Amino acid sequence: MHQITLLEPFRALFYAPFYLAESLGAFARQGVDVRMLTAGTPDAACAKLLAGEADLAWSGPMRPMLLRATTPDCALRSFCAVVMRDPFLLMGGERRPGFRLQDLPSLRLGLVSEVPTPVWCLRGDLAERGMGWSALTIVNGRTMAENAEAVAEGRLDLAQMFEPFACRVEDAGGALWHAQASRGHTAYTAFYATEAGIAAKRAPLMAMIRAMAEALAFIREAPAGEVAERIAPRFPDVPSSHRVRAIARYQALNLWDAGPLFPREAFDRLGAAMLASGAIPRIPAFEACIDNAIVEEALS
Repeated sequence: MHQITLLEPFRALFYAPFYLAESLGAFARQGVDVRMLTAGTPDAACAKLLAGEADLAWSGPMRPMLLRATTPDCALRSFCAVVMRDPFLLMGGERRPGFRLQDLPSLRLGLVSEVPTPVWCLRGDLAERGMGWSALTIVNGRTMAENAEAVAEGRLDLAQMFEPFACRVEDAGGALWHAQASRGHTAYTAFYATEAGIAAKRAPLMAMIRAMAEALAFIREAPAGEVAERIAPRFPDVPSSHRVRAIARYQALNLWDAGPLFPREAFDRLGAAMLASGAIPRIPAFEACIDNAIVEEALS
């Protein structure tokens, strides 16, 4: 068995395929003994990886994109696409059929503070519609839990969050107004490692890619209830009904319909959003940030 230390940035339901690979025994069948550690934040995961405390991590492909846009000799590369649509949801305090992003300037919007990518994607969507960010009434600096409570209490009109916070809003009488997944394929979550780490651990990393391919195939076809039950040990504090509802919603949004080969369009769409948001001065080359060759070799 190959020993691999894998970092998760934080626990989230949209990361379900990673936990499924563990639950299904896919890693073990491929001959990999995976030690999964929680870094706490995406920045912490990146720092620990670069410090040699792990073999690889999962996070947004935005990480090598950010670094390579300013530091061309950055050693990080992403591979094995897992989440290729935006899992964030705009949840309102009541039902609002016909909501459009063009309606945002008249509303009080709570933005996610824990991670930057969903904000960049929303800014990119507004830019495509010719809308200026400064026209919005934005509330920053609150957690998703705080924003969910503020929406339920009417202190915000809507807020940006992922599951299971969206379920909490619905339980309080709120509703989904807009799914950011509707923007289409967007590079959201994949493995990443240093180029030296990929070279040194190529065989076990290919084994992990095959395990993730199995998990992705499973989650595309399995009933939401079965998926929710299999990942339950990783979410002891999330009610079963929320786990099932969240997985079913994400399946319906085709959150995991791409991968493990990395779609170029997903990279391009994320790069355009990051550029429109001012997060990067230029979009780095796909080939510099993404290693599809190791995926093709693993699956051949």
